[in-house]
Amino acid sequence: MSDTAAAAASDAEGSAAGALAPKGAGKDEKKRGLGGRIALFVRQVVAELKKVVRPTRSELVTYTSVVLVFVAVVMAFVTVVDLGIGQLTLWAFGG
Repeated sequence: MSDTAAAAASDAEGSAAGALAPKGAGKDEKKRGLGGRIALFVRQVVAELKKVVRPTRSELVTYTSVVLVFVAVVMAFVTVVDLGIGQLTLWAFGG
């Protein structure tokens, strides 16, 4: 990698990190005590939980059905492979 490419990459990382950090996050992070950090964490968790969209009953039934069918198909596949390998082992080593 050339010097200019490395410099551009480090500048891009720095600007991306600065864009994602909240205003005033640099100095205040070190001054916050344990209680302040816990309170900030709880506020952020509550804010994220407010963004959650719960599925409707019909969506939930659909998603559950899809998962159960997928699990049944995978179980059947693994069962067939297991029986096949068992038969192959018996054939190879005698039973």
